Amino acid sequence: MNKNITESVIYIGVDDKYVGLFESQYDVPNGISYNSYLIKDEKIVIMDSVDSRETYRWFENLEKALDGKKPDYIVISHAEPDHSGSLKALLDKYPEIKIVGNAKTFAMLGQFFDVKTDENAVTVKEGDTLETGKHTLKFFTAPMVHWPEVMVTFDTTDKIVFTADAFGKFGTLDTEEDWACEARRYYFNIIGKYGAQVQALLKKLAALDEVKYICPLHGPILSENIEYYVDKYNTWSSYEPEDKGVTIAFGSIHGNTGDCAKKLAELLEKKGVEKVSVFDLARDDMAEAIEDAFRYDRLVLASATYDGGMFPAMQDFLNRLASKGYKKRTVAFIENGSWAPIAAKAM
Repeated sequence: MNKNITESVIYIGVDDKYVGLFESQYDVPNGISYNSYLIKDEKIVIMDSVDSRETYRWFENLEKALDGKKPDYIVISHAEPDHSGSLKALLDKYPEIKIVGNAKTFAMLGQFFDVKTDENAVTVKEGDTLETGKHTLKFFTAPMVHWPEVMVTFDTTDKIVFTADAFGKFGTLDTEEDWACEARRYYFNIIGKYGAQVQALLKKLAALDEVKYICPLHGPILSENIEYYVDKYNTWSSYEPEDKGVTIAFGSIHGNTGDCAKKLAELLEKKGVEKVSVFDLARDDMAEAIEDAFRYDRLVLASATYDGGMFPAMQDFLNRLASKGYKKRTVAFIENGSWAPIAAKAM
């Protein structure tokens, strides 16, 4: 799919409708996009490649946008394979292309791909620029959002910021759905651990003179009401609850603890609680349960006692919450156990 963002910046990414599990763990019923962009100027710049699953279709989009010309540079915002997976194929086709990245980028590329970058590397650091003709690209490091080599690029001409995985979402570009829901699930499950680093990136973005477009590596290009998206990221990365409500997450062996959790949800709704969401941790989407635990200001954990501890799905859920830096919420516990009950203490 080719789409002009501005007169000289073209979207050349692809939609993957068949991936099923993103990163082999996140359910993506509406697929995901691998975003790539082309800046057509005196020097032609590709902004990131795509997952090797979609190399062929990416090349179709790239060749159409190039219209017979050769690219001069590819900027590697993020070395993760879903964004650099087509790099070797690109180098095979255009062996003279220059690869723009930071020192950490080049240290990592060889760990994932059989590529030689010694002669092609253009190493940049914080604040460096690349002149392509009418466009000036300015580079900023964004370490641990969510890998150490990540950097963002600001096109000072068209006021576009290429943000790597930041501001991304699950779902293909032709999926019609609210941005916030799948962007929130994406953020807390993939980037959520690194709130302090996201805050540092937001400070850098705030210092830019103007941003007209945010171009992430997954999800739609954001061009209207930029403040809305930045405000969401500020809330999420500061670990503040986004809304008032209660998430009830349960682990139940024979259904009794689950019945208790559902009864509690009924009582809370009758009392006028703003929002109540209930998750069977053994059956429902774990990533969505993580999303709602971070979204709302209260959490109830209900677990049967199992093998002298908590139900395994609950253990998994709490491990994930802990790894993502869960905090600033009110938490309640429900324990079930006929002999040696200990689930509440374990939780």
